[in-house]
Amino acid sequence: MLNLIWVAFILVGFVAALVQTLQGDLDIFSRVLTGLFDTAKTGFDISLGLVGVMSLWLGIMKIGERGGLIQLFGRLVTPFFRRVFPDIPPGHPASGSIVMNFSANMLGLDNAATPLGLKAMRELQEINPKPDTASNPMIMFLVLNTAGITLIPTSVIAIRQAIALKQGLVGFNAADIFLPTLLGTFVSFCAGLVAVAVWQRINLLSRPVLTFFAGFAALMGGLYAWLAGLPPERMAQMIGLLGSGLIVSLITLFVAVAAWRRIDVYEAFVEGAKEGFGVAVQIIPYLIAMLAAISVFRTTGGMDYLIGGIRTAVLALGLNADFVPALPVGLMKTLSGSGARGLMVDVMTTHGVDSFPGKLAAIIQGSTET
Repeated sequence: MLNLIWVAFILVGFVAALVQTLQGDLDIFSRVLTGLFDTAKTGFDISLGLVGVMSLWLGIMKIGERGGLIQLFGRLVTPFFRRVFPDIPPGHPASGSIVMNFSANMLGLDNAATPLGLKAMRELQEINPKPDTASNPMIMFLVLNTAGITLIPTSVIAIRQAIALKQGLVGFNAADIFLPTLLGTFVSFCAGLVAVAVWQRINLLSRPVLTFFAGFAALMGGLYAWLAGLPPERMAQMIGLLGSGLIVSLITLFVAVAAWRRIDVYEAFVEGAKEGFGVAVQIIPYLIAMLAAISVFRTTGGMDYLIGGIRTAVLALGLNADFVPALPVGLMKTLSGSGARGLMVDVMTTHGVDSFPGKLAAIIQGSTET
């Protein structure tokens, strides 16, 4: 499927460029070529920046693994994962990596979850009976990771606050997307889980799964009840404190437990960081390939034609088309998280961070993963 999408981006972009050339735009192919080279450089720069994040998090993961906490987290959620991932052997490291990936996604930490997800997928590949075909656990993990469970959209809130300051919005509440994001991410997670479970014939009507959903629903309700009564400025501060405080506490816990168990913490971190460098290097060809195709499609106006067509269709049905400007974020989100983030910023800058398209773009970015 990805191959078809990639080819379609190139071919549709080329046809669009031909049409624009016949209409008198003689510089379109020059802009496409420039965009390709710029995108190749951008793809490499993104991968290079990701090296640091991956090295950091895989180093921390290695400390937690050596200290035994990853295995402990895996055992705590074993009842749930045995139902959702029945093909993963008990005690396998993939369970711990999956838990940590979900934890980072819950805090809305964006790229911080990427190395954990890649590590989990690599460990799932180790137990894949058919290496050239995605296994059931890999499919389930991919769907749940993409649907995401975001308790606190930390990164999106920070971006909204920064843009609001530039737009001179005094007293702006960047956290006002909290509740719709929370509801959206819970619904998407449930939908993804149920859809894959039905396809893989996994029985979800069991105590561990129902307990998980009940506990998560109670957590959402309690978190909202606690934050809803706070002033806007205080709410934003507490959300930021909760997100950053939890992740820093987790890192400290990993280091403290490993040191207490007389593990060489520094060497463990370095060993894990080396793995992060290797993973980042492997991403570069795939990232550049996709960004290049998107560049052709975007530069030739293919995205504008697509959005314009959708707007026309929506208006023809007599519906409100205010959501259409935020649609590119949702389309790009399925392909590139960083690309969707850039489009989100563009929507907020163009239409206003407090506008409906601006809020919708933020909710889309904050409630799902790539």
